Amino acid sequence: MDTNTLPRKPVQRTFRIATMDCPVEEREIRQALDNVPGIQSLRFQLAARTLGITAPDDTLTQALEAIRAAGFDPRPVAALAAVQVVAAAPQAQAGRQCCAGHDHCGDGKAAEHQHGHAQPSPAADLYDHQHAHSGASGLPRLIAALVMALLAESIHYAAPETMLFKGLSLATAALAIALSGLDTYTKGLAALRRGKLNINALMTVAVTGAFLIGQWPEAAMVMALYAIAELIEARSVDRARNAIQGLLDLAPAKARVAQADGSWADVPAGDVPLQALVRVRPGERLPLDGVVTEGRSSVDQAPVTGESLPVDKAPGDQVFAGTVNQAGELTFRVTAQAQDTTLARIIHAVEQAQGSRAPTQRFVDRFASIYTPAVFMIALAVAVLGPWAAGWTVLQAIYKALVLLVIACPCALVISTPVTVVSALANAARRGVLIKGGVHLENARHVRVVALDKTGTITEGRPSLVEWAAWNGQATQPADARLAATACALASRSDHPVSQAVVRGLSEGQASVTPPVVQELQALPGKGISALVDGRRHLLGNHRLMQEQGHCSPALEAELARHEQAGRTVTLLSDPDGVKAVFAVADAIKGSSSQAVADLQAMGIRAVMLSGDNQATADVVARQAGIAEAKGGLLPQDKLEALQSLRARHGPIAMVGDGINDAPALVQADLGIAMGGAGTDTAMEAADMVIMNDDLRRIPAAIKLSRKTWVVLWQNITLALGIKAVFLVMALAGSATMWMAVFADMGASLLVVANGLRLLRARG
Repeated sequence: MDTNTLPRKPVQRTFRIATMDCPVEEREIRQALDNVPGIQSLRFQLAARTLGITAPDDTLTQALEAIRAAGFDPRPVAALAAVQVVAAAPQAQAGRQCCAGHDHCGDGKAAEHQHGHAQPSPAADLYDHQHAHSGASGLPRLIAALVMALLAESIHYAAPETMLFKGLSLATAALAIALSGLDTYTKGLAALRRGKLNINALMTVAVTGAFLIGQWPEAAMVMALYAIAELIEARSVDRARNAIQGLLDLAPAKARVAQADGSWADVPAGDVPLQALVRVRPGERLPLDGVVTEGRSSVDQAPVTGESLPVDKAPGDQVFAGTVNQAGELTFRVTAQAQDTTLARIIHAVEQAQGSRAPTQRFVDRFASIYTPAVFMIALAVAVLGPWAAGWTVLQAIYKALVLLVIACPCALVISTPVTVVSALANAARRGVLIKGGVHLENARHVRVVALDKTGTITEGRPSLVEWAAWNGQATQPADARLAATACALASRSDHPVSQAVVRGLSEGQASVTPPVVQELQALPGKGISALVDGRRHLLGNHRLMQEQGHCSPALEAELARHEQAGRTVTLLSDPDGVKAVFAVADAIKGSSSQAVADLQAMGIRAVMLSGDNQATADVVARQAGIAEAKGGLLPQDKLEALQSLRARHGPIAMVGDGINDAPALVQADLGIAMGGAGTDTAMEAADMVIMNDDLRRIPAAIKLSRKTWVVLWQNITLALGIKAVFLVMALAGSATMWMAVFADMGASLLVVANGLRLLRARG
């Protein structure tokens, strides 16, 4: 067989592209790769400026050539632990234009991201560090450029009109441009060759045109002001992009790990294996996730869950990387490696969310794709038709057109939306709310109904067995140890909170009883479990299950009603002869539930409880929480129907559950909110929003943040378009100069960035 005809095996490679951190740059790279056959997938991570490519080796070579031809410089990076992606987050770079060369100011709508977890290498970190350092050292150069530009302006306006002073003014202006704008000019020429109308292209045309018509001092002033404003803006943008980066610094780089000889040694956190024993002293931060094996202490979990008060920890309790051990020494067994800790997954989820484009952001991209070419055509029409239609001289018409070109860039418009969204996402993450994309952040403001599960959402989710007894068909009676052992054996095979409460309540005193043999276990969703116990079929389940089996009697119904009216959940044990035991479990509501419901109602949002528990218990808990409408006895499919009914009556609906049993409802709702995200993979996967600390008050706070974000987005759009509209009119009237146009463009950009950054500290 000819091996050349065999399919080529694809490989995965990650590349760092220092000038790629905006959607339009992603779009340009995608366009450059459209004509390269054989590429299987592209994974853009704009926050880290990395691109993952899956393709055969020869195709990969063609892809890199196409990317370089498009004006980008891809550099290979090695794979590291996923948690290190944030460590190489972008810093301000010298000569870097707004969002890496302002290529985001070109035309076109960015394609939606395909997220991969890019992993920069130490070389990439060094590359960023060097650029960040040169960014700081470049400020004196830009100040010198501004001084040269001012000197050129002074000579032009104050010195005699002689060839000597004209030459001096020209030379000074050229020096100012060389100090501040050669990088921009070079990028602009490359963009023009590719037919891209971005800010570099517009600035290159404007500066060239100004020189050709003798306005070289003004061209120098434009370039110097532009470069300085861009440096300031780049640092402001980085502040928003790196807002979540501080979380990574909370996890120590090293861990104190138990050795085989019984000693303890400091080991890099990334090298600590699962199940290793780690010790933390009072005042130290935890380097990894784990379960406490020895010691008691209180732990400040605010970085992960947003909880304001420390949480007591004892053997068997879970602890998280980045949290602070306060009181006593703790030893814990590692349950997640550095790249898989809850903290690392939060950071990764926020990084991915930054690329999920909100509806307003998509609107702005579409608008910008039309706006920039339209203004370019207007400028061309002014230059060509101005002398004929308005009586201007040719030089006046060209100058007005150049001013229009400088004003034309939709920089402020395009940059305002990602800065605003990222700031809001970072704010939410710091407060223990993980929002998995700009679309969910923005859509939260539409919610009109919040449907809440009961167990683990409104209640603590850790019920306790408060009463149990044997049942003889007519009344309760004392139960023997064998009956308790049977119920305990069945309940221990279920992870439902009620079953676990039964196990905890019955486990004491069972050590002397031989556990029965359990076989053919079968889960009955929404009802209970069925199994053979010592060869005899037994059921452990709720009221509904016993009704289906025909085991209910008036006496039993009365006993169940007594418990249900007290707000208890009842589980029953039966065999083919009928019900053998009754177990009553109670679950207290959370302290935050009533306040959260009141906050939602004050915002005009209706709170409804949807529970699989019986209606009487649901009513009791709903009254305690201040909820007017409660539906009990719901199977998973019943919750879906209830959601559809609520949506039809009231509008968009959010479903709040534990992320496991309620996964179908979380997906069906307009906004799925999972409780107890700390350490729960299912919650992070199923929901659009995760409340990391189980505090229901975070839900109204998140909706308030969504509403604030929408207001800020449209404030920024209005600011950006309003300022440009004013200066467009001024330019056509002859009242605006080129350097004023730069102030208008950069001033608007800085205004909207500063306005968006306010959301970093916004409170719900």
